[in-house]
Amino acid sequence: MSAGDNDDMELDCTAVLADVWLMLDGECDEATRARLQHHMDHCSPCIEAYGLEEKLKRLLHTKCGGDKAPESLRERLTLEIRRSITITETREG
Repeated sequence: MSAGDNDDMELDCTAVLADVWLMLDGECDEATRARLQHHMDHCSPCIEAYGLEEKLKRLLHTKCGGDKAPESLRERLTLEIRRSITITETREG
């Protein structure tokens, strides 16, 4: 493998690791999922990183998955969004 090939592999790994969250979240299309999976099937550093990402995502879901914002916060945000839209429409009109 030449130095250029190694650079290409690092770029591929960087792209794969950047997109692994899409796969974990089920937010990528089938072609992207297949491309990511194919790369990880043949690249042990990415397999290890994917395992860590998957564990981290599972931990976050376990610890934060059931938390909901208080109703008062939702109401305040809704009011602020409406106020922002009204101000924007008034300035444009």
